[in-house]
Amino acid sequence: MSDYKLGLDYALQQDQNDELKAYRSHFHIPKDKQGNPWIYMTGNSLGLQPKQTKAYVNQELEDWANLGVEGHLEAKNPWLPYHEFLTESMAKVVGAKPIEVVVMNTLTANLHFMMVSFYNPTKTRYKILIESDAFPSDKYAVESQLRHHGFDDKEGLILWKPRKGEELLNYEDLESILEAQGDEIALIMIGGVNYYTGQFFDLKRISDLGHKHGCNVGFDCAHGAGNVQLNLHNSGADFAVWCTYKYLNSGPGSLAGCFVHERHAHRKDLNRFTGWWSHNKQTRFNMRDEFDQLTGAEGWQLSNPPILSMAAIKASLDMFNEVGMAKLTNKSKKLTGYFEFLLKTLGEDIIKIITPNNPEERGCQLSIQVKNADKALHNKLTEANIISDWREPDVIRCAPVPLYNSFEDVFRLVEKLKAILNE
Repeated sequence: MSDYKLGLDYALQQDQNDELKAYRSHFHIPKDKQGNPWIYMTGNSLGLQPKQTKAYVNQELEDWANLGVEGHLEAKNPWLPYHEFLTESMAKVVGAKPIEVVVMNTLTANLHFMMVSFYNPTKTRYKILIESDAFPSDKYAVESQLRHHGFDDKEGLILWKPRKGEELLNYEDLESILEAQGDEIALIMIGGVNYYTGQFFDLKRISDLGHKHGCNVGFDCAHGAGNVQLNLHNSGADFAVWCTYKYLNSGPGSLAGCFVHERHAHRKDLNRFTGWWSHNKQTRFNMRDEFDQLTGAEGWQLSNPPILSMAAIKASLDMFNEVGMAKLTNKSKKLTGYFEFLLKTLGEDIIKIITPNNPEERGCQLSIQVKNADKALHNKLTEANIISDWREPDVIRCAPVPLYNSFEDVFRLVEKLKAILNE
């Protein structure tokens, strides 16, 4: 969209015409001590609380109070199959089939469980390829897997790096790495959307490339789920993991999601860690049966799920199901494009946006470098009621989330930034 206009009137008009405008009122927008609402731009770190979440969690608290253990079968939403209430909606969010998706554990735990199955090193093929500026947790996890299997965690880790003087990663460089070392790489594990730059990778291209060279391929979609159209099934990836507390608004430290491609659904030869929740549902409570593995992503579960956390996820997913990812990403592209347009009016000698300018290669996050700025600028924004995110050495990350951020939010943020820079 190149027909953005300056001025508050334009922003208000866009909000007026926004088909998703009603959803903002479905969220708690935090306020300062004087009661003024924050301009909240950190849904990429922790999403805001949907107002209906309390009722969903209270339902489970009441059923627990009134039914005790009988709630497993008698609760309004019985606890025994509770994770199944989330599967279809979550599958739609990430572009997968229900058999490929399960909500369980937390993000890095899921990453480790996936690597038990999909990191199968041999003496000659044992290396793991990640992006050079992967989220630290991913890097720590893959390094620990290398050590666990008896390999050197520095020598066994291959980093896909940006070119000198650039921030974004280049697919031709990935192709070169695989041409040179593909037969030594057991696993490619990339963040679907890079947390720092906001670059959204072509998951299918990476999967096809990895598989061509005999590597397993997985993605950490923490910054992608609920933000971009991931199309995980069509990507052909072996697995993916994501958290639900960012764009999926499920609350701090909430449970995570897991995708295992349908072609692995019935494989009993895959190494995995198991627990009673990955055992056949029909005979699970017979207790003394030999292990009988569930098919699909459910077969990677270990423990019975924490219902209170799942209730908060259900509250959010019901809203996502109502809106759909197509409408969300449509608004997101317009809103982020507008944000980019306004930032560029501040002067490209002052502001540098390191996120790709192609809307197909990013979600709603823009990562901004301000010339000669340090964390003091971020602190001034915070004092001006703008909640953004600072990442060392010099990036402010802002994510105008389409479910609850408005064009007016974006306009006021840039006006406040302009005022601070002119001080």
